[in-house]
Amino acid sequence: MGAQQYQQFLSENKVVSPSADRDAEMVRRVGQRLASAVTQYFASKGLQDQLQGYNWQYNLVADNQANAWCMPGGKIVVYTGLLPYTRNEAALAVVLGHEITHAVFQHGNSRMSQQMLAQGLGSALSVALSNKPAATQNIFMQAFGVGSTLGVLKFSRSDESEADHYGLIWTAMAGYNPQEAVPFWERMSQAQQNSQKPPVFLSDHPSDEQRIQDIRKWMPEAMKYYKPGTAKR
Repeated sequence: MGAQQYQQFLSENKVVSPSADRDAEMVRRVGQRLASAVTQYFASKGLQDQLQGYNWQYNLVADNQANAWCMPGGKIVVYTGLLPYTRNEAALAVVLGHEITHAVFQHGNSRMSQQMLAQGLGSALSVALSNKPAATQNIFMQAFGVGSTLGVLKFSRSDESEADHYGLIWTAMAGYNPQEAVPFWERMSQAQQNSQKPPVFLSDHPSDEQRIQDIRKWMPEAMKYYKPGTAKR
C-alpha cells in the first residue's frame, strides 16, 4: 500500500528533479546515506529480514509546508518548506533519521491499525480497503504524516522518543554530525512559540524541553558512531 500511495502522491505533486536542483540532489544524497546506515545497523543486529522488500526512494516536493515523512518500504518525501528550518545537511539527516525510524519500527502501522479499529473498519487491511477504500486510504495518509495539520494522528511519546534516539544513531552512522539535532529542534520549538500555526512537521511531532533534554542525554552514544569528515555537517 505504501508503494501505491507513494506513486499516487508523486503523480499529484510537483517533484523537484535532483539532476536540475541542488536541494533535491541533497535530499537524495542524505536519503541514500541514511538507508545504507539503517541497513548496516539492522544487519549488525541480525535483523536484516525486517527490511526485506524495502525499495528506498527519496524525493523533494515543491510545497511550502514544513514537512517530511517516510512511508513503509522506505518511501521518503521532503517538502521544500522544511529546508529553511533544517538549514544544513546534518539537520536534514536528523529529520529523515527520525522519520525513517517511525517507518522501520512500524510506528505508523500501529497507529493506523488502532484508528481502523476505532472507526469500525476491522484489523484486516485488505477487508478495509475493499469495504471502505477512501476512508482506509485517508487513515493511511494521516498515520504516516502526509497532508495538512488537520486530523493528523499523533505518535505516542514512546514512539517519538524511539524515533529521536535511533534517528541520532543513524544520522551519525551516515556520516552526519548528530549534534545538529539540538539547534534544529530549538528552531522548531521557537517556530511553534512564534506562530499560532506551527510548521506541519510539529502537528504530530511534539517539540518541547523534555525532547531536547533527552537528545542531549543520548548524544554521547550517538557520537560514538560519528566519524567526522565523511559527510557535510
